[in-house]
Amino acid sequence: MSKEIDFKNRDRYVQLGIVIAALRKMRGFSQEQLAEKANVSRSHISSIEAPSIARPFSLEVFFNIADALEIAPADLLNASIFPDKIIHSRKG
Repeated sequence: MSKEIDFKNRDRYVQLGIVIAALRKMRGFSQEQLAEKANVSRSHISSIEAPSIARPFSLEVFFNIADALEIAPADLLNASIFPDKIIHSRKG
């Protein structure tokens, strides 16, 4: 079942997917490893991370991904708005 995204939210989903991919790579996880930790399929992670696709996903999936990446959900959302602030504060 394909879900339609409001035009105004499309860029938000794309940016969130880009940040998820960046944080996944920083943690040293493959898409398969993140999918397993977040209890979703690898293809779902792939579609979330794809910059050319804006695919909506549930809050449950969002929370599971945040937990798997060991980041607070609010910080994950903030990272999609202010990525440099979050990424630089995590380097250690």
